[in-house]
Amino acid sequence: MSAGPTIRDIAAAAGVSVATVSKAVNGRYGVAPDTADRVMRIVEELGYESSLAARRMGGIRTGVIGVLVAEFEPFSAEILKGISAEAHGRHLDILAYSGAYGSASSGWESRSLRRLGSNLIDGAILVTPTAHVPSSEIPIVAIDPHAGPAEGATIESDSFGGAVTATRYLVELGHRRIGFVAGRPDLRSSRARDAGYRRALSDAGIPFRPQLTRTGFYDQEAARRMAHELLTSFDRPTAVFAANDLSAIAIGEVASELGLSVPRDLSIVGFDDVPEASRWSPALTTVRQPMRRLGEEAVQMLATLMSGEELQEPHRLLPTRLVTRHTTAPPQ
Repeated sequence: MSAGPTIRDIAAAAGVSVATVSKAVNGRYGVAPDTADRVMRIVEELGYESSLAARRMGGIRTGVIGVLVAEFEPFSAEILKGISAEAHGRHLDILAYSGAYGSASSGWESRSLRRLGSNLIDGAILVTPTAHVPSSEIPIVAIDPHAGPAEGATIESDSFGGAVTATRYLVELGHRRIGFVAGRPDLRSSRARDAGYRRALSDAGIPFRPQLTRTGFYDQEAARRMAHELLTSFDRPTAVFAANDLSAIAIGEVASELGLSVPRDLSIVGFDDVPEASRWSPALTTVRQPMRRLGEEAVQMLATLMSGEELQEPHRLLPTRLVTRHTTAPPQ
């Protein structure tokens, strides 16, 4: 029986040095992303088995789970608190990782997972992934998953129901010109919030008006630009529902700069209930999603997968609820 391919065979097929192959396979830095991708494709095609893969097959565990986030902002910070609490109780360590690619590069998670590799982590939790992540040699759970195929384990909040509740509340206050600043269109949560906003308008007999909607990508600066467009337009909205709290706060700041009073001239509702929501003045009305619980249950799901068991509920949906504070009032 002939021996399997060696590291030199991989290097020759990829047109790189043995050292480069070693770095790519072991998840070390110093290899361009395109080169690492090419090496790993050849590794798969030729069936090369590194010592790290052999360690994995031998049942050796690191006791570490990786948490991949595009950036460390209030939403991911709250998720991390829940992950940390549950992992601590299970005697697991956490490696929180934000790759150099960041949110500007779609699919950076796959490259980062290869760099971390099974020599560093036993499983991974992806927070708001930028692309559908294919199957990996380690178990993966996605929090607030991508809008791609619903494969693998996922957990998220009821964004559709939360958006319906938020928009319906503004309707009940008497608002008819209700704007919406959407989030990242590649996330299932953002699409669900958009759909919930439209459903609530439809249920109230209010026609959907595209000129009252903008896309803020869950980004404060983008939300500020969109808010300025909305609030300086003819027949501006009397209320705005934002797909996350940071966007809602940005909208409120722009309103103040334009001389509008919140909530007298403009009502605002956010989504998430991050700590900044209650600290902002006036305190933000928002849809609360259980961010820490999302982190806790993601660890529970990952621990089940890491033990070799199947999940009875691979796609979990957690409830949301409206928290009324001081940024909403009937229209003048």
